[in-house]
Amino acid sequence: MVIQRLQSLFLLLAVLVMCCFCLFVPIAASQNADGTVTHIFVRDIYAMLIINGAITVLMFVDIFLYKNLKLQINITLLILWLLVASMAIGCFVLLCRMPADYSILWVGATLLMVVALILVIMARRRMKADQRLLRSYERLR
Repeated sequence: MVIQRLQSLFLLLAVLVMCCFCLFVPIAASQNADGTVTHIFVRDIYAMLIINGAITVLMFVDIFLYKNLKLQINITLLILWLLVASMAIGCFVLLCRMPADYSILWVGATLLMVVALILVIMARRRMKADQRLLRSYERLR
């Protein structure tokens, strides 16, 4: 089976990036006053785990909605908004809900959210290009 649509590949890569972000890579490290460092994972913050899990599932389902391009574009837009909301919730939780004697050390894994956001934007652009191409074919008929 060959993937012929580039947006499917972008969405699949975004799913893989989000799985790594949710399960394996720490998003931050907190250091308390005595110097001990504790890594913070998405799986430790339930609000972020639920939202990011839903985003990952939506991305995976969105791959298979290629027969209904309008619905696929709308779900991709929903995914974009949920990714931005997840980033905002992550910043809020990590910056506002930590005890005062902790300092947050940002780890490079936060860039994975940005990579997933860029991949979804690229997938949406390809979907829009397909939609324009289909409209041009309909005009020729």
